[in-house]
Amino acid sequence: MNMPATAKAPMQSGHYGRFFLMLGVSFVVMNALTYANLEQADHFYLSTNRLYVTFLMISAMALIMLGFMRAMYTDRRMNQLIIGGSVLVFATALFCIRNQVLINDQRFMQSMIPHHSIAILVSKRAELKDPEVKELAQSIITAQEREIAQMKRILVRMDQK
Repeated sequence: MNMPATAKAPMQSGHYGRFFLMLGVSFVVMNALTYANLEQADHFYLSTNRLYVTFLMISAMALIMLGFMRAMYTDRRMNQLIIGGSVLVFATALFCIRNQVLINDQRFMQSMIPHHSIAILVSKRAELKDPEVKELAQSIITAQEREIAQMKRILVRMDQK
Protein backbone atom coordinates (compact mmCIF):
# COMPACT_ATOMS: atom_id res chain seq x y z
CA MET A 1 0.00 0.00 0.00
CA ASN A 2 1.43 3.36 -1.03
CA MET A 3 1.20 6.14 1.49
CA PRO A 4 0.90 9.77 0.44
CA ALA A 5 4.21 11.65 0.58
CA THR A 6 2.90 13.83 3.41
CA ALA A 7 2.24 10.75 5.56
CA LYS A 8 5.79 9.44 5.09
CA ALA A 9 7.60 12.64 6.04
CA PRO A 10 6.94 12.58 9.83
CA MET A 11 7.83 8.89 10.00
CA GLN A 12 11.07 9.44 8.07
CA SER A 13 12.02 12.42 10.17
CA GLY A 14 11.53 10.24 13.26
CA HIS A 15 13.79 7.59 11.78
CA TYR A 16 16.51 10.13 11.11
CA GLY A 17 16.12 11.61 14.58
CA ARG A 18 16.63 8.16 16.09
CA PHE A 19 19.55 7.57 13.70
CA PHE A 20 21.36 10.64 15.04
CA LEU A 21 20.39 9.77 18.62
CA MET A 22 21.89 6.28 18.12
CA LEU A 23 25.08 7.86 16.80
CA GLY A 24 25.27 10.24 19.76
CA VAL A 25 24.71 7.53 22.36
CA SER A 26 27.11 5.21 20.54
CA PHE A 27 29.75 7.96 20.48
CA VAL A 28 29.63 8.30 24.27
CA VAL A 29 29.61 4.53 24.84
CA MET A 30 32.40 3.84 22.31
CA ASN A 31 34.61 6.55 23.76
CA ALA A 32 34.09 5.16 27.26
CA LEU A 33 34.88 1.65 26.03
CA THR A 34 38.26 2.76 24.70
CA TYR A 35 39.26 2.90 28.38
CA ALA A 36 37.88 -0.55 29.30
CA ASN A 37 41.24 -2.28 29.26
CA LEU A 38 43.18 0.07 31.52
CA GLU A 39 45.29 -1.79 34.06
CA GLN A 40 44.46 0.66 36.87
CA ALA A 41 41.70 3.23 37.31
CA ASP A 42 44.22 5.99 38.06
CA HIS A 43 45.59 5.54 34.54
CA PHE A 44 42.40 7.14 33.20
CA TYR A 45 43.02 10.44 31.43
CA LEU A 46 40.73 11.96 28.83
CA SER A 47 42.57 11.61 25.57
CA THR A 48 42.24 13.68 22.42
CA ASN A 49 43.60 10.75 20.42
CA ARG A 50 40.88 8.43 21.75
CA LEU A 51 38.35 11.10 20.81
CA TYR A 52 39.71 11.08 17.25
CA VAL A 53 39.41 7.27 17.16
CA THR A 54 35.83 7.52 18.39
CA PHE A 55 35.03 9.94 15.56
CA LEU A 56 36.56 7.43 13.11
CA MET A 57 34.37 4.64 14.51
CA ILE A 58 31.17 6.71 14.57
CA SER A 59 31.57 7.98 11.02
CA ALA A 60 32.18 4.43 9.76
CA MET A 61 29.23 3.20 11.83
CA ALA A 62 26.94 5.84 10.29
CA LEU A 63 27.77 4.58 6.79
CA ILE A 64 27.33 0.94 7.79
CA MET A 65 23.99 1.62 9.51
CA LEU A 66 22.73 3.61 6.54
CA GLY A 67 23.77 0.82 4.17
CA PHE A 68 22.15 -1.98 6.16
CA MET A 69 18.94 -0.11 6.95
CA ARG A 70 18.33 1.45 3.55
CA ALA A 71 14.60 0.66 3.67
CA MET A 72 14.19 2.82 6.79
CA TYR A 73 16.14 5.77 5.43
CA THR A 74 14.63 6.71 2.09
CA ASP A 75 15.22 10.47 1.97
CA ARG A 76 17.86 10.68 -0.76
CA ARG A 77 18.97 14.20 0.14
CA MET A 78 19.33 13.36 3.84
CA ASN A 79 21.25 10.19 2.98
CA GLN A 80 23.63 12.16 0.77
CA LEU A 81 24.21 14.63 3.62
CA ILE A 82 24.87 11.78 6.06
CA ILE A 83 27.27 10.09 3.63
CA GLY A 84 29.10 13.33 2.86
CA GLY A 85 29.23 14.31 6.53
CA SER A 86 30.47 10.88 7.57
CA VAL A 87 33.20 10.88 4.94
CA LEU A 88 34.23 14.40 6.00
CA VAL A 89 34.29 13.47 9.71
CA PHE A 90 36.25 10.29 8.95
CA ALA A 91 38.82 12.11 6.80
CA THR A 92 39.19 14.93 9.33
CA ALA A 93 39.60 12.56 12.28
CA LEU A 94 42.08 10.44 10.34
CA PHE A 95 44.07 13.55 9.40
CA CYS A 96 44.01 14.76 13.02
CA ILE A 97 45.20 11.47 14.49
CA ARG A 98 47.86 10.88 11.83
CA ASN A 99 49.20 14.44 12.22
CA GLN A 100 48.60 14.70 15.99
CA VAL A 101 46.56 17.89 15.57
CA LEU A 102 46.02 19.67 18.92
CA ILE A 103 48.40 17.28 20.71
CA ASN A 104 50.62 19.33 22.99
CA ASP A 105 52.80 18.14 25.87
CA GLN A 106 49.89 17.50 28.26
CA ARG A 107 47.64 15.85 25.68
CA PHE A 108 50.54 13.65 24.58
CA MET A 109 50.93 12.29 28.10
CA GLN A 110 47.17 12.04 28.61
CA SER A 111 47.14 9.78 25.54
CA MET A 112 50.22 7.80 26.44
CA ILE A 113 49.32 6.95 30.05
CA PRO A 114 46.21 4.92 29.07
CA HIS A 115 48.16 3.42 26.15
CA HIS A 116 50.96 2.30 28.49
CA SER A 117 48.37 1.00 30.97
CA ILE A 118 46.96 -1.31 28.32
CA ALA A 119 50.45 -2.62 27.58
CA ILE A 120 50.89 -3.39 31.30
CA LEU A 121 47.53 -5.18 31.50
CA VAL A 122 48.28 -7.32 28.45
CA SER A 123 51.79 -8.10 29.65
CA LYS A 124 50.60 -9.09 33.14
CA ARG A 125 47.59 -11.16 32.17
CA ALA A 126 48.66 -12.98 29.03
CA GLU A 127 49.29 -16.70 29.53
CA LEU A 128 52.87 -16.73 28.37
CA LYS A 129 54.97 -19.90 28.12
CA ASP A 130 58.13 -19.00 26.24
CA PRO A 131 60.84 -17.76 28.65
CA GLU A 132 62.02 -15.05 26.27
CA VAL A 133 58.47 -13.74 25.79
CA LYS A 134 57.92 -13.80 29.58
CA GLU A 135 61.13 -11.80 30.05
CA LEU A 136 60.01 -9.35 27.36
CA ALA A 137 56.61 -8.94 29.05
CA GLN A 138 58.29 -8.23 32.39
CA SER A 139 60.55 -5.62 30.83
CA ILE A 140 57.49 -4.01 29.20
CA ILE A 141 55.74 -3.88 32.59
CA THR A 142 58.78 -2.33 34.28
CA ALA A 143 59.36 0.25 31.54
CA GLN A 144 55.70 1.22 31.18
CA GLU A 145 55.19 1.60 34.95
CA ARG A 146 58.30 3.79 35.17
CA GLU A 147 57.15 5.92 32.22
CA ILE A 148 53.62 6.32 33.61
CA ALA A 149 55.06 7.54 36.92
CA GLN A 150 57.31 9.97 35.05
CA MET A 151 54.43 11.30 32.92
CA LYS A 152 52.25 11.77 36.01
CA ARG A 153 55.04 13.76 37.69
CA ILE A 154 55.44 15.93 34.60
CA LEU A 155 51.67 16.55 34.42
CA VAL A 156 51.65 17.63 38.08
CA ARG A 157 54.61 19.95 37.45
CA MET A 158 52.93 21.46 34.38
CA ASP A 159 49.67 21.98 36.27
CA GLN A 160 51.56 23.96 38.93
CA LYS A 161 52.87 26.50 36.41
